[in-house]
Amino acid sequence: MGICVNDMADQPNDPRAGRLRDSSRSMTASSKAGATYYLNPLLAGPPDGWEAHFRRAARMGFEAVLLAPPFVPDEAGNLFRIRDHARLHPSLGGGDAFEALAMAARTARDAGLRLLLDLALSRSAADSALAAEHPDWFVAAGDGATMRFLGPDDVTVSWWTGMIGRFQDAGIAGFRCDGAHEVPPAVWRHVIGMARARDPEAMFICWALGAQPADLAGLAGCGFDYAASSSCYWDFRAGWLNEDADRITAIAPSIATPEPLFGARAATDADLARRAMASRRALALAAHYGSALLVPMGFEFGASEPMDPHYGDPREFADLAASPPLDLGRDIAAAITRRSRQAKFYQGEAARVVSPPWADIAVLLRGTAQRPGAVLLANASLDRPASRDRSTIITEIGGSGGQLQRFDQKQPVAEVEMVGLAPGEALLCRLAPLPPVKMAAPPRQAEAATAWPRIAIENVTPSVDGGRFPVKRIVGERVVVEADLLCDGHDNLSADLLWRAADEQGWQRAPMRLLNNDRWTASLPLERLGRAEVSIEAWKDVFASLADEITKKHAARVATLLETEEGIAMLRQAAARTEGDASAAFAKLLAAIDVGDANMKRELLIQEETVALMRATAERQFAVILSPSIPVDAERQAAGFASWYEIFPRSASNDEHRHGTFDDVIARLPAIRAMGFDVLYFPPIHPIGRKNRKGRNNVLHAEPDDPGSPYAIGSDEGGHDAINPALGTLEDFLRLRDAASENGLEIALDFAIQCAPDHPWLTQHPEWFDWRPDGSIKYAENPPKKYEDIVNVDFYAPGAKPALWRALRDVVLFWVRQGVRIFRVDNPHTKPFPFWEWMIGDIRGRYPDVMFLAEAFTRPKLMYRLAKIGFSQSYTYFTW
Repeated sequence: MGICVNDMADQPNDPRAGRLRDSSRSMTASSKAGATYYLNPLLAGPPDGWEAHFRRAARMGFEAVLLAPPFVPDEAGNLFRIRDHARLHPSLGGGDAFEALAMAARTARDAGLRLLLDLALSRSAADSALAAEHPDWFVAAGDGATMRFLGPDDVTVSWWTGMIGRFQDAGIAGFRCDGAHEVPPAVWRHVIGMARARDPEAMFICWALGAQPADLAGLAGCGFDYAASSSCYWDFRAGWLNEDADRITAIAPSIATPEPLFGARAATDADLARRAMASRRALALAAHYGSALLVPMGFEFGASEPMDPHYGDPREFADLAASPPLDLGRDIAAAITRRSRQAKFYQGEAARVVSPPWADIAVLLRGTAQRPGAVLLANASLDRPASRDRSTIITEIGGSGGQLQRFDQKQPVAEVEMVGLAPGEALLCRLAPLPPVKMAAPPRQAEAATAWPRIAIENVTPSVDGGRFPVKRIVGERVVVEADLLCDGHDNLSADLLWRAADEQGWQRAPMRLLNNDRWTASLPLERLGRAEVSIEAWKDVFASLADEITKKHAARVATLLETEEGIAMLRQAAARTEGDASAAFAKLLAAIDVGDANMKRELLIQEETVALMRATAERQFAVILSPSIPVDAERQAAGFASWYEIFPRSASNDEHRHGTFDDVIARLPAIRAMGFDVLYFPPIHPIGRKNRKGRNNVLHAEPDDPGSPYAIGSDEGGHDAINPALGTLEDFLRLRDAASENGLEIALDFAIQCAPDHPWLTQHPEWFDWRPDGSIKYAENPPKKYEDIVNVDFYAPGAKPALWRALRDVVLFWVRQGVRIFRVDNPHTKPFPFWEWMIGDIRGRYPDVMFLAEAFTRPKLMYRLAKIGFSQSYTYFTW
């Protein structure tokens, strides 16, 4: 039977076959169907009622309808175990199947659709007429029979090519090949080739879900138009989807479904809102993921019961369509329209998951990193919202960056950094390119570039912020300087380390030597206290390069006569422009060269003495000097280490009823020195304010004889440049200074920028303070501590700039002129950095031996900033 059918269908002169082939070709589009509706005939009813389903599919924008097998099934009613391909299923009215298919194809064509049909080449009903007639064609397989294929020339293949020909003659435009992996690839190549010979537009869909990777690999190159994706089983988190896509697209571009054809529906949740979220998310994934889209019958109505290949009741489907739980028709139509308008995005490979596995928002890219097309963002959870960083998503997409926009709009997905999605939300986006930054080229750029340095001086150490702040060392130390010196080509470089004191004009030099990996080094001595400048000069050493070339060529037994003559010419040029000792050295060298043979000339030319002489006198090609230079502050030994003894002079009397004086301190100097101390440190020695004076143990009210806190500086007796009369006079202080020096001690004074409420500055310079609306000044606080006896100046008050700054500088200068060279600064991190940088620079520019110590209990990076702007030491307490 099959052979006769095959022969008839292949006869070119058969009028019926030719007419059907022509009509099929006339309705075939130039491209394969991109959106297909899957029709289950058990739910659709007899063929004369299929037109309504075709019209509904056409209204949603589908290009084709794929028909599940409408034939007589096996005893169990399994549509895919066919008893007779020539007869319709009894529930469809029976009758001639080919006539019914021809009528259905015409009806579909009238609706603007192509009609496709399910095929299961290897499966048959165990009690089929074909199995009874040709039992040797089959092997038993569970609940049915499996057709065996011995090769493309086997009679079983001939039977199927004939049957497919009859389907094509009836107007069937393509086939879904269910269980494609169960059929040898060679058979598929033959079957598909024969079908395409009849109709070049015949479409074949490879359906091999659940097949082993090796079986899938064999289907590549068989001629399939599409291959089924497993994306409908993906949970939006697991990491296997890209691997599945690689296997599928090796066969053909993928076709995706929002739910399995005969399996669990997307809309199964008891909660209708969750069903809607799950269905729309599944549709968004399928429409975005595959090169073609296949939607099962009933999905558009939110069907929750899976289709059954054994049973279907058209009345139940009619009831579903009349009162659908969901209306997804508009969503499907919008997805198909979008796919049609952006067809270029859906050709070729499947979308790729570019987000990491288990991300809360899955990111699927269709296109490439270089040319991204559409991007789907999907919340993996149906229960909670999710968010991800927008820049992270753009980075995952790759390419040259851009703006993430809603696909159908030119609006950004998120104005803020986080992209948020509601539970189950799927958002289709595009990565809109942003124009690259264009820099206006300066005029005559090429000409200017010819003068740019060829040699780079990089990564210079030591250096603080690239020379913004000085490096600190102790006078007498050697400073080891290193730098990377880089130049194009293979020529030798030479470099000198340069240094000078800030008050000198000329530079001192020392040759730098190569360490390794373009790293050069030299050192310099710090012989004077104060600021020094350090720089580097580097140049291409042409003569050293030539000497190196001659040495290498001679070792390789390559002639060097011409190179030697070039070198001698360079010597003569250098000799002509030198004088003194260098001129005499050149004369002696050239005299020896003139009388020597070729070997002697070469050896004299490349010897170390000659290279060194040329280094010192030759013109320095492409020389570059490091700019700006690196400042280095050479401080005295006490900046490196000193042991301090803190003493309150008013407590030095050894009598609690008598206020101590400077003379009492003088009496204790030998004992202090005997303990090994270097520095004698005084807290503020200035007059103490009386307004809001603190009493014993920090009580708010002082008794008449309470001295108050020395940090409440200033009264009618003076301010920061005055001495508390109870301690003595300025002459007494100077006598103490001299006595301390005789005992090997240096005095350090506390510099506390704060005022008692009766400090003279409040009346003389009220513009230096920040007054409140009620005419008061806020007292100092460091919660939970309160200092009612102290008010602070305002460095940036209009009247304080720069008068206050200069006044504070002058306070320091006053004490420096009294012989004080060390200042312990109270809480400098609460005062402006620019003030300290200016003031310390001003003082040290006049008196390089002055040191400032920071008493700043604050964060490490603030401490480092204080060190950079001029403080020599930081203050540390040790508690034993």
